[in-house]
Amino acid sequence: MKTKQIITTITILIAGILIGKYVLGNTSASTKDKPKQEAKVAHWTCSMHPEIDLPEFGPCPKCGMDLIPKTAGSEGLASNEFKLSKNALALANIQTMQIGDDVFGKDVLQNVSTKTLKLSGKIMANDKATAVQTAHFGGRIESLKYRSVGEYVKKGSLIASVYSPELVTAQNEFREALNIKNSQPELYKAVRNKLKNWKISESQIKQIEQTKKVITNFKMYANVSGYIDEIMVQNGNHVNEGAPLFKVSNLGTVWAMFDVYENDIKNLKIGQKIKITASAYPDKVINTRINYIDPNLNQATRTIAVRATLPNSGTKLKPGMLLTSEVLLTNKKGKNISPISVPKTAVLWTGKRSVVYVKTSTNEPVFELREVILGDANGSNYKVTKGLENGDEVVVNGTFTVDAAAQLQGKRSMMNNEKKQETRDKNQDKEHIVERIEINSKFKKQLNVVFNDYLNIKNAFVTSDANMVSKEAKQTISNLKQVKMKLLKKPEAHKIWMEVLPILKISLEKLTTETNIKKQRATFIDLSNIMIKLANSFGTEKTIYVQHCPMANEDKGADWLSTEKAIKNPYFGDKMLQCGSVAQIIE
Repeated sequence: MKTKQIITTITILIAGILIGKYVLGNTSASTKDKPKQEAKVAHWTCSMHPEIDLPEFGPCPKCGMDLIPKTAGSEGLASNEFKLSKNALALANIQTMQIGDDVFGKDVLQNVSTKTLKLSGKIMANDKATAVQTAHFGGRIESLKYRSVGEYVKKGSLIASVYSPELVTAQNEFREALNIKNSQPELYKAVRNKLKNWKISESQIKQIEQTKKVITNFKMYANVSGYIDEIMVQNGNHVNEGAPLFKVSNLGTVWAMFDVYENDIKNLKIGQKIKITASAYPDKVINTRINYIDPNLNQATRTIAVRATLPNSGTKLKPGMLLTSEVLLTNKKGKNISPISVPKTAVLWTGKRSVVYVKTSTNEPVFELREVILGDANGSNYKVTKGLENGDEVVVNGTFTVDAAAQLQGKRSMMNNEKKQETRDKNQDKEHIVERIEINSKFKKQLNVVFNDYLNIKNAFVTSDANMVSKEAKQTISNLKQVKMKLLKKPEAHKIWMEVLPILKISLEKLTTETNIKKQRATFIDLSNIMIKLANSFGTEKTIYVQHCPMANEDKGADWLSTEKAIKNPYFGDKMLQCGSVAQIIE
């Protein structure tokens, strides 16, 4: 009996083990498709949209990406530091850069610090290659062959038919001299040379000798070649000998003219290398040297004219074309020519405060917010006068994502910091770069029209309407011409406007000619950055929101302006209409 009981017990035990394995196996299979951490994770977030906080694993409601575990506590870190997971760091494409003297790497010569100065300018005709076509003799213009600016005149070509009383008299004298040619050859030669001095051709003189008839209308020929810049006469005008008829330019070489602010002129000298790009040919870089620096300062604009001469084969470069240039500056003493610089993508604006995120650990993705005081803009960089040191490693891509992570972890961030330090802000307003500049009310009203045009362009991008984008850009160009720069009396306001205006024009012109919506959106990034700078510098008539999408611009992130707090993404339209967040409020 006991033996049967033992066998029965063993049989039940084995059956229980098999059933347990089967049940556990099915349970494991049912959870195989979910991340292993799900049992331990209370909340899930998105690497691209850290504001997402959901209790269960799944797709991001904004972009559709798989959620990731929300970062747990940050033991061992300073109170202002926070840590990102390496997975979030990679997915958000967060990039950092070390700043300071060694920012260019080991390939830069020792004890040499380098930077570039970017200038905007335009093509002008080379005054040394211009000439004035004058009248060879006095008279009345019966027929002028060139009447339009821009026409090309070739040396030796017929330019006008002229009735000249003086030449009629001279011809009569010449006819009389022909009768005494043999007896008084010297008098004959003198009268004949008089006609030649008036640029009368040899064929015309021979015609008079043969026919002995007076020519009433004399043909005048060009003695210069070039494109007509200005016409000074019309048919029927009376002109004196030597009077200017028109001005021509030989565009075989042209001048690149730049206006340099007085605080930058100390870094430039004649013979210095300069790289120039015309807006019409953005893929072609012209390497040349500065050959002239105006000794006089323009009192109205506080700028000094700087010039370089450019070869112009095929006359592709036209006077009036916009230019951008880059001058390489070096200092062999090993001292920085200017304060430390950071890329504009590293800086976040919080009202009148500027902040960056610094990576505080060499091996771990640990960051902290750092307030900085900025100087002038230098191309795609800002000068930093306070807040950073040589060797600091700052976030230059994915800055808004890092800031959102700081907010989620309750650390100092762009928005949290502003609320906590409102009192301190009042004492530091004078130190911050984004001080609001008071401008003329008429100028502000004109500029507001351009802001409204920009918003119309943005709305066209929201609906992905390329034709409407071009149409609204044309309207903006028209209204931009009505903005009167002379209304800006303050030098700092004038300087900002002079910096943004060339980029503003180029961006709008690109939008009018480009029909591909993807390429238009790439241009819209530059246009938006300029409008954000204007809004921060001069203010707006109503509250406006700076909004950011971290996935735009090939995951580098991009900003835009909106009068609505609700997100309507112009970079993706209805594909990801609500992707983005409010980065700044301008009031």
